[in-house]
Amino acid sequence: MITLRRSSERGYADHGWLKSFHSFSFADYYDPAHMGVGNLRVVNEDRIAPGTGFGTHSHRDMEIVSYVLDGALAHKDSLGNGSGDSQKAAGVIRPGDVQRMSAGTGVQHSEFNHAPDRSTHFLQIWLLPRERGLAPGYEQKHFDNAVKRGRLALVASPDGAEGSVTVHADASIRAGLFDGAEHAKLALDPQRNTYVHLVHGGLRVNDRQLHAGDAMRLTGETLLVLEGGENAEVLVFDLAGS
Repeated sequence: MITLRRSSERGYADHGWLKSFHSFSFADYYDPAHMGVGNLRVVNEDRIAPGTGFGTHSHRDMEIVSYVLDGALAHKDSLGNGSGDSQKAAGVIRPGDVQRMSAGTGVQHSEFNHAPDRSTHFLQIWLLPRERGLAPGYEQKHFDNAVKRGRLALVASPDGAEGSVTVHADASIRAGLFDGAEHAKLALDPQRNTYVHLVHGGLRVNDRQLHAGDAMRLTGETLLVLEGGENAEVLVFDLAGS
């Protein structure tokens, strides 16, 4: 079964300094028909205004993945990662970077856009961990466009396979860039959930046309086909069944 969710159907919040589209129920946006897919609970497309950001706040028992599309995001946490006060500091996430923070038993962190004249555009992704009470942790890796060009590169997985970041969850994330004749196929386990989120551009997915911000859920399917890309960037999630 294939279910489409158009970009315009997502929740939206405008806080002035932060503009955010919510794929699933989050904060003041509540839709009982869209609470998540499998163990995927949050896909927020956020834009942070220059010189602003999320102040220090707490999380627990969640795997949080950040995927920056444009600009930079300075991360600082109670584990000692990031200085949070410089664009050049360790812990700054830029396009091509994938950051994983395991909240586990509890962690405090902040995220800030220090640029004076450029917004930060990124995806905030939350996954339920395989168990509660894990030790908090942090990991950040860079994936060049070349490794994603015309293919689905593994960027997050339960075992860190293929150089991906390790998420302590029954889930994996692949990222790909497709344009023109570039295409890819991926065998699917019909007992699991597949969730496709088109970051930008246009892309044909299993003969359905997707545009920036659109998403597709696949259950009971055995093959994913990506083709007809128009400057497309896509994330593909393999998720526990529900």
